[in-house]
Amino acid sequence: MRRTSWPAWLLLVGLTALYSCRSAQSGTDGKGGVAKPNFVFILVDDLGWADIGANNPQTFYETPNIDGLASRGMRFTNAYAACSVCSPTRASILSGKYPARLGTTDYFGAQQPDRVRGNRPLLPARYVDRLPLEESTIAEVLRDKGYATFFAGKWHLGGKGYFPTDQGFEINCGGNARGGPYGGKRYFSPYGNPQLSDGPPGEHLPARLGRETAAFIHENRARPFLAYLSFYSVHTPLMTRKDLVEKYQKKRKTLRHEGPKFLPEGRRKARQYQDHAVYAGMVEAMDSAVGEVLATLERDGLAGKTVVIFMSDNGGLSTSEGSPTSNLPLRAGKGWLYEGGIREPMIIRWPGTTTPGSQCDVPVISTDFYPTILEMAGLPLRPEQHMDGRSLTPVLRDPSSTLGREALYWHYPHYSNQGGRPAGAIRLGNLKLIESYEDGSVELYDLAKDIGEKRDLAAKMPDKAAALHKMLATWRESVSARMPTPNPNFKRPRRK
Repeated sequence: MRRTSWPAWLLLVGLTALYSCRSAQSGTDGKGGVAKPNFVFILVDDLGWADIGANNPQTFYETPNIDGLASRGMRFTNAYAACSVCSPTRASILSGKYPARLGTTDYFGAQQPDRVRGNRPLLPARYVDRLPLEESTIAEVLRDKGYATFFAGKWHLGGKGYFPTDQGFEINCGGNARGGPYGGKRYFSPYGNPQLSDGPPGEHLPARLGRETAAFIHENRARPFLAYLSFYSVHTPLMTRKDLVEKYQKKRKTLRHEGPKFLPEGRRKARQYQDHAVYAGMVEAMDSAVGEVLATLERDGLAGKTVVIFMSDNGGLSTSEGSPTSNLPLRAGKGWLYEGGIREPMIIRWPGTTTPGSQCDVPVISTDFYPTILEMAGLPLRPEQHMDGRSLTPVLRDPSSTLGREALYWHYPHYSNQGGRPAGAIRLGNLKLIESYEDGSVELYDLAKDIGEKRDLAAKMPDKAAALHKMLATWRESVSARMPTPNPNFKRPRRK
């Protein structure tokens, strides 16, 4: 973790304030100290399960700060995003509800059925393209209980009227309707982002977001806070600092790979190994910003009072848009309901509770953060709101505990940009079933023995497949899931 001397740190805060999107939020809880734990929630965009060293010691990328967080907290090996694309997962974190229940089943800005082009068997389901204001977000609850609340980075949960400041965050530093840094010079200042003031020319976006978050923490060190750092990294466009590109280009020359770089995945090809220099630089720049935030907690004496949560919103991009990473041993990636699209790197450090360097193998999902944070803060649970989440406090205290949940569910009634097709999935114990909505066919995998989902057991275990299929259908009905419909203009290709 990079260390900065106090004089340099104070100078940095001062310079940052010249163009900061923050407003003063310092203060105390009126009792002479912090009465409740602070929360730092770090959400990375498109980061794959195998992209961090804590999960994959052979990764091409360098993530010392994230790995250090894992060594001081609990690493979850079976952590899932509620969807294989971004906006639905982001909504699930803040609401505690499955995307199917909210109707927020695709990334916001995707095509609705009446605008879909292409010869496809199904018209995808119509979806809600904003986080409904009727939902009581975790930020709203904490704000109303005296927490200072701060958001930095990618929002992608609705446009004007649905921004972070409309959903419980007192400060919004860069969050808007866009799914990536698509204005100005993108990952470099000037940003062309109305919600983020420009820094000096050439300033790097992940570093800026890390500094803004660090400065907010420093200013609010005397009161409880929620700092939600939601990186635009490592989403496309694929670009990073020149020095980092050069570093990983040199590192790539030392590698020796066997086998093809890409193998078929449906109608696409999936990347089989990691060696993308630009993507590697994006990962390192993000990790350095994480280090800046963690170092601030240490410098300000807040590390022992602050819960740190680290998560990604969907799997790594391996079948489209440059296919910059490989999720092996997991199959496929972003946009797919195979493990590469939904299993995520996840770490929680709860000082005084989690055992440093511990590991939890219990399946968990992004809806679980809401009740977990409430219980950590000593606040009453809200089952009518976070009805699809379970508090993780039992496993954080004892990773051999259970959560009293029968199964995890996914519903993606759309065609993804990455090649995924309309489908649903259920995980019950180690068994996972995926149903194709195009033809009703199912696949069944034993993840304990086949994490790469290479051996479909549906034909060998028809009773198990039928039981899980029924559970999935029953769950869809219980949440009023919207289904795709037949495309009346579909023309079945002629067989050669």
